[in-house]
Amino acid sequence: MRVMVLVKATEDSEKGFRPTPEAKAAMAAMGKFNDELRKAGILRTADGLTPSSRGKRVAFDGPGRTVIDGPFAHPSELVAGFWLWEVKDMDEAVAWVKRCPNPMPGPSEIEIRPLNEMADLR
Repeated sequence: MRVMVLVKATEDSEKGFRPTPEAKAAMAAMGKFNDELRKAGILRTADGLTPSSRGKRVAFDGPGRTVIDGPFAHPSELVAGFWLWEVKDMDEAVAWVKRCPNPMPGPSEIEIRPLNEMADLR
């Protein structure tokens, strides 16, 4: 089962990365966690995203397209980073997320979403 594991953005993540000693320690802890995922054969890819102020959205309405520049409102509805994992089931994904270091300096959330497989779309 493939899952996308989404690190939800926060006001802090929307400010961008600052190389403070705390941020460097958090990055090292996350690097160690990613190494554990790799060794377990679960990690397919992972990355962090820049703040939404550097992003764009394209809104669709019939044939029309409108480009919307960031930043986007409500950081808790945005994604700050992601992993793509191959796990046996959702329970395994949840167990791994529970082992994850807190990805933000304060309260944060990680969302786990299964990917559609070809068999699901037939």
